[in-house]
Amino acid sequence: MTSTLEVKDLFVSVDGKQILKGVNLTIKQGEVHAIMGPNGSGKSTLAYALMGHPKYKIDSGQIFYNGEEITNMPVDERAKKGLFLAFQYPLEIQGVSYSQFLLAAMKSKNNNISIPDFKKLLNENADSLHLDRSFLERHLNVGFSGGEKKRAEILQMLMLKPELAVLDETDSGLDIDSLKIVAEAVNKCRGQNFGCLVITHYQRLLNYLRPDIVHVFLDGKIVETGDKDLAIHLEHNGYKEIMKKYGHTPGLSVIND
Repeated sequence: MTSTLEVKDLFVSVDGKQILKGVNLTIKQGEVHAIMGPNGSGKSTLAYALMGHPKYKIDSGQIFYNGEEITNMPVDERAKKGLFLAFQYPLEIQGVSYSQFLLAAMKSKNNNISIPDFKKLLNENADSLHLDRSFLERHLNVGFSGGEKKRAEILQMLMLKPELAVLDETDSGLDIDSLKIVAEAVNKCRGQNFGCLVITHYQRLLNYLRPDIVHVFLDGKIVETGDKDLAIHLEHNGYKEIMKKYGHTPGLSVIND
C-alpha cells in the first residue's frame, strides 16, 4: 500500500512562537486517522501547516505527498495534487455564490466539466447532506449557521473528491442529526483512493467514522497512538491522565492552536 502522506519531524512556528515540536505521522491510502488532544495542543496548527498556510512557518522537518516533497509548495498546488482542508472556522465571502465558488474550484481541477453535469452533481450531493438547493445560491458562508458552514465544507469535499482530506474540528457546533449526516458523507468517500485526517476533541464523531488509527496530540506532537479504543478511553477519562504522564498540568492549555 503506497503511503499518501508522510510528516517527518515537523517543527512549526506562528508569530515567532514554536507550536509544533517534532510531529511524525504517516497516513496510507484508504486509512482514516483521528487526532485528539486538549485545547491548545497544536492540532489546528498541524492542519494549516499541511495545507501550506503562509502564516505557519516551517522551522524544520519535511512533508511528503505521494513520494513528492511538498514542504514549501504553495496552497493551490497542494490542492491540485489532491489535498483538502475543511476549516474549523470557514471564511465568509460576500458577492460570490456558493455554486459559483464550487464551479470555479471544480474547473481548476477539470476544465472540461459541463454546466449541466456540474449542476446535476451539485444537486445530488447537496441532497445527500440535506441542504436545501436554495442554499447553493447564497453568498459563500454569509449568514450560514454553524451547522450549515460545516456541511458546506463537506459538500466541497464531495464535489472535489480529494485523495486526502483534513477535517479540522468539523464536528464542533453540530447537533446529533447534522453530525450523523456529515459522518455519512465522509464514510461515502472512504475507499482505497481516499485518506482522511480527522481532528476532534470528542469521541462522538468517531462513533460514526470508526477511524483506523487514533493519535493523541500534546504540546505540539503526537504522544500516543492506538485504535478506536484509545478514543473511547479518552472520552471516559479525559486528558488528565495523558497530561500528567507527560508532565503537564491538567486543565491548562499547553500552547495556542
